[in-house]
Amino acid sequence: MRSYSILAVLFLIIPIVEIFILIKSGEIIGIFPTIILVILTAVIGAALLRQQGLSTLARFQKNMSQGKLPAQELVEGILLAVGGALLMTPGFVTDTIGFLCLLPFSRKLMATTIIKKSAEKVKSGVIINPPE
Repeated sequence: MRSYSILAVLFLIIPIVEIFILIKSGEIIGIFPTIILVILTAVIGAALLRQQGLSTLARFQKNMSQGKLPAQELVEGILLAVGGALLMTPGFVTDTIGFLCLLPFSRKLMATTIIKKSAEKVKSGVIINPPE
């Protein structure tokens, strides 16, 4: 139940923060530069998503052909999808998080952390026998 309340708060807070930052940036640099910046981040993000997605897919296929479990590539693929979706959402906060999901060094760090945390939960039995 706790994770649902965190998601609910995020779905309420992030749009408010995004609107606030867009209004403030519109006041500081102007409406049209703000709109152009939002569109530019989406275009750059789409290009980066395509390039990084193909790179991750190639590593996935290489590991599969060698008989290795492509866990890192699977998690990175999910992060790429999340990052792409966030970059298509107008706003600077979501763009920042989206770019972190698309940039190789930060994406690999996030994926490694997710895999380690998941492995710890499986070993402790939290995922297999969730608390009621």
